[in-house]
Amino acid sequence: MTIAMTFDERYRAIDARDARFDGQFVTAVHSTGIYCRPSCPARTPKAANVSFFPTSAAAHEAGFRACKRCLPEATPGSPQWNLRGDVAGRAMRLIADGVVDRDGVPGLAERLGYSDRHLTRLLTAELGAGPLALVRAHRAHTARTLLVDTDLSMPDVAFAAGFGSIRQFNDTMTEVFTLSPTELRARRRGGTLATPGRIDLVLPVREPFDAVGLFGWMRAHAIPGVETGDAASFARTIRLDGGPAWFEVRQDAAGRLRLRAELTSLRDLAPLISRVRRLFDLDADPAAIDAGLSRHPELGPLVARIPGVRLPAAMDADEMLIRAMIGQQISVASARTVMGRLAAALGDPVDSPSGPSFLFPTPTVIAERGAEVLRGPGARIRAIVHAAGALAEGSLRLSPGDDTLEQRERLLALPGIGPWTADYVRMRVLGDPDVLLPGDVAARAGAAAVGIPSDATGLTAWSTRVAPWRSYLMAHLWYAAPVTQAWRAGTPEPSLRKDDR
Repeated sequence: MTIAMTFDERYRAIDARDARFDGQFVTAVHSTGIYCRPSCPARTPKAANVSFFPTSAAAHEAGFRACKRCLPEATPGSPQWNLRGDVAGRAMRLIADGVVDRDGVPGLAERLGYSDRHLTRLLTAELGAGPLALVRAHRAHTARTLLVDTDLSMPDVAFAAGFGSIRQFNDTMTEVFTLSPTELRARRRGGTLATPGRIDLVLPVREPFDAVGLFGWMRAHAIPGVETGDAASFARTIRLDGGPAWFEVRQDAAGRLRLRAELTSLRDLAPLISRVRRLFDLDADPAAIDAGLSRHPELGPLVARIPGVRLPAAMDADEMLIRAMIGQQISVASARTVMGRLAAALGDPVDSPSGPSFLFPTPTVIAERGAEVLRGPGARIRAIVHAAGALAEGSLRLSPGDDTLEQRERLLALPGIGPWTADYVRMRVLGDPDVLLPGDVAARAGAAAVGIPSDATGLTAWSTRVAPWRSYLMAHLWYAAPVTQAWRAGTPEPSLRKDDR
């Protein structure tokens, strides 16, 4: 994993106003009582007056307030929460996914396997703030985004961000930003919300960003009736706690990523934004990834050709497992056909801006009726239905807060799931940056194309040199293969099978 930055390295970053580090730490200035993002345009403070914190919540707990000039909350999230598999990283992923809003701190602690008190001690020691303070900072960030980017009413902003009352919302925003919600709204860039439940806002992202590859990937894997995609947009329906939702991510004329969404409940907005950011890997650190890969002569040309490659994640962990199992040993196009048939037969129909659509079927429905719809070898159908049953009854639980090795062991214990499927799910659900799929036919074709070992044993041995970025190596190898060059170009996919040996 990445090595923690020293004080001097962080200070050089703020002196250079280096935007690459925005979201990775905040700078607290003791002489002013203010904390800033690294790229803040204000004069660089003296080193003796500076402290660095890993999160804005930690800075706030230490008595500092957010800078009104650089608004340190309006940045991509820290890539550390995707890189780290420890309790702090897993907790931050679950907090962003809305676990505390749904189940409280006890629910978060139960997911992580600790008592409330011990989890609070762990997070405070590691991040400088306990779970409630981290949740409050996350709510404040969401609310600031909505105040600046949308026309949502103040009560709707408070509700969507997860606050329990208007008073709590007003007090928190004023305390964190030293600006009232009304004053923050005065800094707005022009909202686009016309109807309650609809949203349109900008998604911050670190550059470089390989939008061509990511939208091409989404388009190639889109489930008919559930997802749609083209060269600059991706849309789908999804089932959230408050009801069905629809969203679209698109790249506008200025090159910015925008999120447009329609929700049944505004309280689902913060978890939706978090899931979309994970789906598009928007909090990755492309500079560190590209530097780590391009040190190797065989990969340098790949990184130069596609800087800022991203790793597509998953909107829903249970759905991702079913999709991965359906996709075993068949082409991506064939898997799309099967999943489209499954969604049309067993998914709930919904109206969306994309037209008549379906919600992907729940594990319960697949467990009960999947055998009626799925086609292929009987053993595979039984395995899919069995996995759906385990998800439905709760004997198997998957989430972005799982420990990566424990999740792998749970999956491999199920019939019909081999290393390719278990590792692919880890890559997509957890965003684990260091997963290799040595049996993947497309990746092996890409390896052969770039001149590195393409047999499973040789590729596994060679890949150790690029740890902890082997998932991003996989992305580059996929894009080097003929099949995914077609994805980037938007042309039909040749027949290519996956391998789950």
